[in-house]
Amino acid sequence: MWLADSNILIRAASAPDHPLQEWLQRELPAISIVTRIEVLGFHRLRPDEDILLRVLLASFDEYAISKQTAALAIELRRQRKMSLGDALIAATCLEHGLKLATRNASDFEWIAGLTVNTLDSLAT
Repeated sequence: MWLADSNILIRAASAPDHPLQEWLQRELPAISIVTRIEVLGFHRLRPDEDILLRVLLASFDEYAISKQTAALAIELRRQRKMSLGDALIAATCLEHGLKLATRNASDFEWIAGLTVNTLDSLAT
């Protein structure tokens, strides 16, 4: 199962017929609560994107931040400088055995045990 990073959802909402929308509807990835906060809190979010994102988010399973997620995120941040959001998203994937769909693979590729896919064929 996939966990969609915030940038995948934001890119999918950028155009009504973006190929990532079809991928999201077909795969129904999970999201982290961090993704919900980042996506709906995006400072340049247009009203039409907000509506689309709320509809998309409602169809996904959502993972909360558990004590185990927090512990894994702490360990990741001790290994390398990374944002709190990225650490929590990666830790969620590791805890639950999820693959990560993100446009920023380089932020995550160093993490042992984490499968990352940029979905480049759909991102153009």
